[in-house]
Amino acid sequence: MTQETIDRVLTQADEISIAAMNEHALPGLAVGIIQGGRLIYAKGFGLADANEGKAVTPDTVFRIGSISKTFTTIGLMQLWEQGRFGLDDPVNDYLKAYRVQHRDPQAPPVTFRHLMTHTSGIGEFRRVSDLLDFRRLFALGAKEGEPVPVLKDYYGGRLTPELYPGEKWAYANHGFATLGQLVEDISGEPFEEYMLEHVIEPLGMFHTDYLRSERVRDQLAHGYQLKRGKLAPVNYLEIVVRAAGSIFSSVNEMAKYVAALLGGGKNEHGAILKPETLRMMMEPHYQVDERLTAMGLAFWLEKLDGHRVAWHGGGWAGFTSAMLVAPDDGLGVVMFTNTSTLALFGIASGLLRRLLDIPNLASSLPRTDILETPHLWSELCGFYGPRKGFMTNARIWMIFGGEAEVFVQGNHLALRSLAGLIRKGITMYPVDAADPLAFQAVYEKQAISIAFKRNVAGQIERLCVDGIGLHTLYKRPKSESLRFRITAVLGGLASLIVAALGWRKLKKG
Repeated sequence: MTQETIDRVLTQADEISIAAMNEHALPGLAVGIIQGGRLIYAKGFGLADANEGKAVTPDTVFRIGSISKTFTTIGLMQLWEQGRFGLDDPVNDYLKAYRVQHRDPQAPPVTFRHLMTHTSGIGEFRRVSDLLDFRRLFALGAKEGEPVPVLKDYYGGRLTPELYPGEKWAYANHGFATLGQLVEDISGEPFEEYMLEHVIEPLGMFHTDYLRSERVRDQLAHGYQLKRGKLAPVNYLEIVVRAAGSIFSSVNEMAKYVAALLGGGKNEHGAILKPETLRMMMEPHYQVDERLTAMGLAFWLEKLDGHRVAWHGGGWAGFTSAMLVAPDDGLGVVMFTNTSTLALFGIASGLLRRLLDIPNLASSLPRTDILETPHLWSELCGFYGPRKGFMTNARIWMIFGGEAEVFVQGNHLALRSLAGLIRKGITMYPVDAADPLAFQAVYEKQAISIAFKRNVAGQIERLCVDGIGLHTLYKRPKSESLRFRITAVLGGLASLIVAALGWRKLKKG
């Protein structure tokens, strides 16, 4: 990476953004590039409000979704710096509003570190009935005008993990809502007030908030979804689990936050963390497999051609966000759009790759210096599914339809889901000549890393996937696969129908 490269990318940034908008039919897009403590590029494209013809600018406010989780963790780590708790302390020793308690009284306690790394055993929903609450985004939201419940009432005094802590990685908004409750219960201040006073305002962010207040209301973009070729406005929902995803902010505001992440916890306005604390947050605290993305404390961590990158994305109805920082290189990218799309993170990551002078992922695959290993394909091919846990498998069902299949397609290994995002299959390319069980694929311009693991007997036991979560799927016999069972059932029904039609013909004859 050189300054010449960065300067060249800055001259191309408008074209890159416009091309991405056109490719993915984005109504509006805001882009910021931060170098050191300075915002060196800030631009808005398209419309913040299609009805009013209001343009997106660097001051346009978006709902940044789960990037809010990094703020929450910083607020909590301020209290950790004060010696108010330990990372491996049971959270129930500090929670006053409700309990986090497994049904098994002998279950190990959930700790702060478990919650910050999505390894608490808490699932996607509080209860199965949440799955049916589509209008409130699985009960994570409240309709405009409805009262927003406090978490004590929302969880009925108890949030119940589905599995023992540490047993499995599962993205948990309710876990991060609980971290917000811990900020409140430990500090003695209401969560939003604490965060504004101790994290947001010290960085000079006076047009950022957790609520649709006067700080953000006038500049707020309207959210949209593309339906049948038309932009459909999305109804406003208040977020109940505020600490997990409720922040409203803009490129100009978030540039100050990224500057602090690049500056060891401080920017030109003030400091929010000690450098060593922030550095520790951006170190691995949980990893499904050493070849894949790791979890820091709230931050996702990976290396792009040797460059350390910490990142988080976010999504809420009608909004998508991405934030990436390369702390050793002093570079950061923020990107927001007012529509729901899986493409945004790949666009933002591609922009950071250009700034770091790293080849585009899609153009770098397949690797011409690495041999394919067809002699291993028969071992790798087959069906893979998750271990127990309905709530903790929710995203696996959304992404994979509950099961993934590795198969050969066009003289390459490929991965496909039973249903969902990758049901048509994505090609898997080897990426390490010394490790024939490590692969990469591309979906929506986003890297998906796939690593197979053997058991002690040397047999392929599981595959681990990142880029769309940190999921572990275990190999299962074909007779136990969902695809085989569904095919068998459909085949049986077809046979019954044919037999019934044949019987009717015989009767008529």
